[in-house]
Amino acid sequence: MSRQISARSVVVGVVGDPVHHSLSPLLHNAAFEATCTDAVSVGFLVKDGAFQAALEGLVALGVRGVSVTMPHKEAAAKLAAVTSPLVDRLGAANCLVVTDGHVHAHSTDGAGFLGALHEGAQVDLPGMRAMVAGTGGAARAIIAALCDAGAEVHVVSRSTDRAVAAAKVGGATALVGRLEEFPTMDLVVNATPCGMAGTSHEMTGPFGDWVPQRGQVAFDAVYQPRQTRWLLAAAAQGATVVGGLSMLVHQAIGQLVHFTGCAVDASVLWQALEDHGARG
Repeated sequence: MSRQISARSVVVGVVGDPVHHSLSPLLHNAAFEATCTDAVSVGFLVKDGAFQAALEGLVALGVRGVSVTMPHKEAAAKLAAVTSPLVDRLGAANCLVVTDGHVHAHSTDGAGFLGALHEGAQVDLPGMRAMVAGTGGAARAIIAALCDAGAEVHVVSRSTDRAVAAAKVGGATALVGRLEEFPTMDLVVNATPCGMAGTSHEMTGPFGDWVPQRGQVAFDAVYQPRQTRWLLAAAAQGATVVGGLSMLVHQAIGQLVHFTGCAVDASVLWQALEDHGARG
């Protein structure tokens, strides 16, 4: 890193558990380097249940903002002093910015998902049938984004109550789905931790035994590993596949604007991933 980091530098980061795998600091720092922004991004490991204390510490230390990942997105929305209308709708936030000592909550996941989907599959969403596995903050952002773009969304989860709640953020075109409907879907999205390397979910498929086939688009929000077993199986069946790195890139672009006003092209972030050996 050629930039000189000092006590004057703006500090941002990512909070989560786990967080050691996060590529957000890599992307943030690449953008700061490219735009000559005096800022640095680091990772903060925050255990479940400790988010409020961590947030108070970040404010006290003068941290400008943080990207929020699991399991803290719902807590981020609840504890922020100011929330965007989208955060209020989702009940979750993935981006916090501190302004004059007040924490502002935003969500860039939905826009990041749509940017990634357009980049990787160039689908025409109005009228499409989509199935989303997951009910967490990222899943709700994806559901809302798909419905707002004109798709019909079927939400599946092990918890019917959570599926009902997640579907509500999509409005009239979102409903609780059934796994048996999987073959009829145009787009299938994994927005759960299933397949994530280094976790108990690594060997688990998000839709049970169902694997996307030719003619379907498979989107996996997990990016560690770069291609999960589920995504590899989908590609082997001829499905169009989009990995989570693309969503990470596109949601980071929005976060950077919130943090420092740093406007950067996606190509800069992709180059950082290539240099890191993470892009496939």
